[in-house]
Amino acid sequence: MEFTQGVRFDSLGLSPEIMHAIEKRGLEISTPVQAGCIPPFLEWKDVTAKAPTGTGKTFAYGIPIVEHIDPEDESVQAVILAPTRELAIQITGELRDVAAFRPGVRMVCLYGGQPIGKQIDTLKKRPQIVVATPGRLSDHMKRRTVRIDTAKTVVLDEADRMLDMGFIHDVTRLLDKMNKRKNLGLFSATISREVMDIAWVYQRDAAEITVRADEENKPDILQYRLEVTQDGKPDAIVKILEGGGYDRAIAFCNTKGSTERITKFLQIRGIDAECIHGDIPQKRREQVMDKFRKGELRVFVATDVAARGIDVDDVDVVFNCDVPDENQDYIHRIGRTGRARRHGVAVSLIGDYPAKMRIDNIAKCTANNIIPAQLDENGQLTEIE
Repeated sequence: MEFTQGVRFDSLGLSPEIMHAIEKRGLEISTPVQAGCIPPFLEWKDVTAKAPTGTGKTFAYGIPIVEHIDPEDESVQAVILAPTRELAIQITGELRDVAAFRPGVRMVCLYGGQPIGKQIDTLKKRPQIVVATPGRLSDHMKRRTVRIDTAKTVVLDEADRMLDMGFIHDVTRLLDKMNKRKNLGLFSATISREVMDIAWVYQRDAAEITVRADEENKPDILQYRLEVTQDGKPDAIVKILEGGGYDRAIAFCNTKGSTERITKFLQIRGIDAECIHGDIPQKRREQVMDKFRKGELRVFVATDVAARGIDVDDVDVVFNCDVPDENQDYIHRIGRTGRARRHGVAVSLIGDYPAKMRIDNIAKCTANNIIPAQLDENGQLTEIE
């Protein structure tokens, strides 16, 4: 079934505690994916949801999960699998918001890069909700530090990404362990062959929810391409930040070296910028991301490791310092702006001919209008006629 608009949260039959949490977030109208998924989830039905990034998928399954939790029962009642540690952390934060007024609902976030002992201590507090990356959850299963066979609800968030990253065997092994579940939710930006295979094997009569990236649900993002020299990228970023009055930006790079270079050059130019990539310790990465979420950092520079993991509703502008190799990565990068019905801007910096060829291909294959632009003396982006 296709959903193009949301409904009022107070029409969904939610408990006063959950409504209190939703109202505290300042929300009244659900997004289409929430309107489509919450009712079947509440009825313990399997759900397959295809929806663009940034459309509120976490609440679509998080609200019914928290509604279903029995605080008196200390066994694991829900398991949510995510492809990256950043996304797992983000999901856990949103679920804590949903459960804010339901005492006795406990959750744990399990991911690699954090000391396993700390996670074992949290597991001893008997959380009912486990949010995890597949690899780290498998580690805990081998150590017998967690039992997930009691789970009633299982969710695979960003299922396409998880299976693309090679987690298929971990995921199927974990699903086989959770054979007492009442429902399974698959949430994905694209329904790949691998996602369809999981649905066919593990779901029964699933409610299929599709949210098209139409004008209502497609993020409002003005996309530009700007030709610069390779060395001119930091200067272009500074001019655009100042010219547009942008307070919060994400700059994506393809390599670790590129993130460090861009960050250093921005800092030299007086811009408050910090970066994360795979070689930076997890604790430091979390500190940088937390700083950015709180609005204490103007430019967050990252490799694609963070493209799906940071959930900030008011990113003003996204820069592609390097054009991504995969079309889907472009979609996920620019999807960090224009969220929650706000207007966003995405600027791809084109430094050589291969980058020009790539951006042409991305525009064609993703049906995105990426406008050729130039910078005037005031740092304003203007369309090249």
